[in-house]
Amino acid sequence: MSAVNLDDSAIYRKLDPDGMFSRVRETADECARAWQSAADFVLPPYYREVNKVVILGMGGSAIGGDLLRTLAAPECPVPILVNRDYGLPAHVDAGTLVIASSYSGNTEETLAVFQAALATEAKKMVITTGGKIKEMAEKNGVPTFVFSYRAQPRAALAWSLFPLLSFMQQLGLMGDQSGAVTEMLQALCTLTASYAEEVPETSNPAKQLARLAVGKVPVVYGAGVLAEVAHRWKTQTNENAKSWAFHEAFSELNHNAVVGYEFPAAVASQMFVFLLRSDLLHERQQLRYGITAELLQMAKVDYRVVQPDGGGLLAQVMALVLLGDYVSNYLALLNGTDPTPVKPIDYLKDELKKSP
Repeated sequence: MSAVNLDDSAIYRKLDPDGMFSRVRETADECARAWQSAADFVLPPYYREVNKVVILGMGGSAIGGDLLRTLAAPECPVPILVNRDYGLPAHVDAGTLVIASSYSGNTEETLAVFQAALATEAKKMVITTGGKIKEMAEKNGVPTFVFSYRAQPRAALAWSLFPLLSFMQQLGLMGDQSGAVTEMLQALCTLTASYAEEVPETSNPAKQLARLAVGKVPVVYGAGVLAEVAHRWKTQTNENAKSWAFHEAFSELNHNAVVGYEFPAAVASQMFVFLLRSDLLHERQQLRYGITAELLQMAKVDYRVVQPDGGGLLAQVMALVLLGDYVSNYLALLNGTDPTPVKPIDYLKDELKKSP
């Protein structure tokens, strides 16, 4: 177990010089700002005439699309797809709304697909802070939602999710989300006060969960929309804590992953499973959580069930996202590392530039 004292303010000054914890603390404020800014951005009326939505993005810019896709599924009459690749799907046509989301505006996969989309009759829009994609969009008369927020892309989730949610409402693809957003903002403010750095570990759930995962490989399970929240926990653990991490989705994991607990025998003691649960999930999924916990216990795999305290779906999703962001940052400190830099990604991008 790490000897790092998470209640020592000096550790934050030492290991978080770029202020990643400040970015997490700002989550509620940025969600509110992104929601309001998008409400003031008017799309062409004919953008309502779509039969599918394709969101282009990578990493932190794409996870907002994944969360939107699952949040919208119960009511959106058209499919929402997230494209993480260099190629444009063949089904993109005049009835498609293509949304290119790139924090930097220079993500090469997103640029490549957006370039291909420009040659189609699809309706298009861009969400970015600037860069090449802004130049391409403005040159081609594509509506461009430009925002300003200085952070690592993964810390700008508010700006990759809430504009999308607002635009879906504006286009009539989802109902009025204002009540859900208000409820969510209230929940995030309350939870931030519970998870923040100055709250002692003895009463701070985020610090406690991070401590459980020290020296282990986190695996995050979730069902329905929480499968994408589990995905977010996984990627945040990778980038912030510089740690191996994986995620799995119910019910699929019950058809394969649970059989893999047996070998290699030494691995079981090195894993820690977070089960992200909600009382809003299908009753059969609730049952699967309980049985899966029993299987983990029989396999001698440590786990913890993590569940938000009520509220609507958006509030519960963002409550768990916020908790995961805090847990991954606390785990970074316990690992003795700065949560902000992503040196392997920087190295990869530099190497790719050598072969334009």
